[in-house]
Amino acid sequence: MFEPNVAKVLEKIEQSNLVLDIGGWARPFNRANFVLDIGPYETRGLFGFQGPEQEHFSEETWLIRDLCDREPYPFPDKYFDYVICSHTLEDIRDPIFVCSEINRIGKCGYIEVPSLVSELAMGIEHPLYAGRHHHRWLIEIEDNTILFTFKYHIIHFHRKYFIPKHYKRKLKPQDLVQALFWEDGFDVSEQILLESNEIDQYLMSCVRKYGDLHWRHNFEKTDWFARRLLALFR
Repeated sequence: MFEPNVAKVLEKIEQSNLVLDIGGWARPFNRANFVLDIGPYETRGLFGFQGPEQEHFSEETWLIRDLCDREPYPFPDKYFDYVICSHTLEDIRDPIFVCSEINRIGKCGYIEVPSLVSELAMGIEHPLYAGRHHHRWLIEIEDNTILFTFKYHIIHFHRKYFIPKHYKRKLKPQDLVQALFWEDGFDVSEQILLESNEIDQYLMSCVRKYGDLHWRHNFEKTDWFARRLLALFR
């Protein structure tokens, strides 16, 4: 969870509230009374912990399961006062189902996912590909709606679909995430693109959100000169 938002989340949770952390194995939110994740309790906290020092969950309230198994989570409707799901939806195969269960069992909550620029920029994790290797989705949050689009692998190889690695130097921590504080539910959908021109237009529109394409035109000119030189040598 983006560190400045930890305090904001804690302010919204009352002492008597029942809290669930979905996908919290790597970095549990200690205020949660329950944690739902495929990772075991014994190995929790790979990347540390967030929230208060004391854990409010226990081994008994740490539930191990596949979040996307299409079986309803073992809680009644609106059972939790607050549901947290931070940096999990981009990793899993069926975020639509998980969001539907969050809506069902929660009264309000907090969702955090990577921003588009963090998925499209080279060098975020490695200079040879865009974003992080294990992420499955490009996600956009607008108003009270979350839109998921498959993260097409072509973004790693075609320069018109990714943001160059030098752009990473411009990014601040807040540029890498997007968050939704929701109450009484939120909307969720998947954008399905079937035609190659649809994919092209969508990915190009995503890149254009982060500045002009002057650097890209320079690359295209360089490619043109390189082809001409190669033709002359042949």
